Amino acid sequence: MIRWLIVAALWIVGIALALVAVTVSAWWWIAAGIVLFFALVGTYDLFQRRHSILRNYPIAGHMRFILEYIRPEIQQYFIERSNDGTPFAHDARALVYKRAKGLEGDNPFGTERNVNRVGYEYVPHSLHAHAAPSGAPRVRIGGPDCTRPYDMAMLNVSAMSFGALSSNAIEALNGGAARGGFAHDTGEGGLSPYHQKHGGDLIWEIGSGYFGCRTENGNFDQQAFSDKANLPQVKCVSIKLSQGAKPGLGGVLPGPKVNREIAETRGVPVGKTVVSPPAHTAFSTPIELMRFVRHLRGLTDGKPVGFKLCVGSRKEFLGICKAMIETEITPDFIIVDGAEGGTGAAPLEFEDHVGMPLTDGLMTVHNALVGAGLRDKIRIGASGKVSSGIDIVKRVIQGADFTLAARAMMFALGCIQAQQCHTNKCPVGVTTQDPRRTRALNVPDKTQRVANFQEGTVASAAQIVASMGLDDFHDLNPSMLHRRVDAYETRTYAEIHEWLAPEVLLHDPPMTWRSDWAGADAHAF
Repeated sequence: MIRWLIVAALWIVGIALALVAVTVSAWWWIAAGIVLFFALVGTYDLFQRRHSILRNYPIAGHMRFILEYIRPEIQQYFIERSNDGTPFAHDARALVYKRAKGLEGDNPFGTERNVNRVGYEYVPHSLHAHAAPSGAPRVRIGGPDCTRPYDMAMLNVSAMSFGALSSNAIEALNGGAARGGFAHDTGEGGLSPYHQKHGGDLIWEIGSGYFGCRTENGNFDQQAFSDKANLPQVKCVSIKLSQGAKPGLGGVLPGPKVNREIAETRGVPVGKTVVSPPAHTAFSTPIELMRFVRHLRGLTDGKPVGFKLCVGSRKEFLGICKAMIETEITPDFIIVDGAEGGTGAAPLEFEDHVGMPLTDGLMTVHNALVGAGLRDKIRIGASGKVSSGIDIVKRVIQGADFTLAARAMMFALGCIQAQQCHTNKCPVGVTTQDPRRTRALNVPDKTQRVANFQEGTVASAAQIVASMGLDDFHDLNPSMLHRRVDAYETRTYAEIHEWLAPEVLLHDPPMTWRSDWAGADAHAF
């Protein structure tokens, strides 16, 4: 309301100054013209639907676009001063914005990256390069016990809950998924009406709080789960064991953001801070986890069921592998989250120092499944810092079958990283439950941007693969990703890292894995 009053006041002052100019002195036209110009700009900002920040902050919001106009110089300043030379928040965000808006173009004067820095990575092109095949590539999700498999896109919306995100943001993400034919992970906050409004495919995530399928005391309610999981829109179910932003901690939703709709979706009291337990109550051992997977698959009449985790202990994950072997129950997919963080607020020490980074966790899970003879039954998803085609290619080389993105999808929605998510004062309506701020996010416009970003990114990844002379993502292997290890040498991932042979853990574990495999326990985490 304040922004409307300010614009109205500008009109009143401008008209008054114009009257003074007519009756007193023509010199007043200068002041009248300036005020009326800002009044006109403010009016346009309030009624336009394309830019969320201008709807919430008319006139003042243009300062952001002025800075964006001179952004190349500002970006270079930050690139030169970043710790690792690859600042996700600057160059990757710019790529997402351009791709989402359909403005992606070629970059003049070559790369701005320091290709000689340690850690720089690249893939080789081929003289047998060709055009990427038409059509969006898919990955079949569904193991031997799955009777209703799902064909997953190469890039999907990663877990972000209603509550953490606004209703309009959830609508736009799901609308984009429906338009682009990819999946939308609900996050652990339950299955809201906004997830279902536009018909996009859903991965329903079940966290330790069992939101949307919980009893009054917070335990798992199988009837409530079955009722929702059998909705046609729900294509897969993912059990969240841990997340990258805060591995070992449950999610937190501040009380001021828990309105009536969120409370009904999650099955919690209105206005009270919601804290998920650090661990599940439906299972407490790897064996019980596998039985829970089987139980959920039965309740969904055979839909794909898997789990998500940020890898902490290799030995614990090997215990899960042993439980799969002992029970002969396998999840249909495993989503690996990186400890680099994500969209969720978390204690700084957890973000920076707890859990494996995505690259390490992904290769650990891939190698463990290969070594245990389970890899062909399970698909792996990589969730974390996927914002470009080359990111997808790298993750597949490191062991993934498909990818999911959260932060980049928020950028496609218009997130400007104001870092006000926890305050309920997001300036662009992405992470707030304040209806005055949420309204700034125009659902039809952002729906198209989400679809544009996903389509452009997957197309870029497919063309990179084709430019390497390959026909399919499955042709990628670790020898194709090169990394500069010092000022004079570049080595491939096949040379830098250890890659296990199929079933080697069952017969003759290598020395580097032997103690962890021996200590892994299927009956205890």
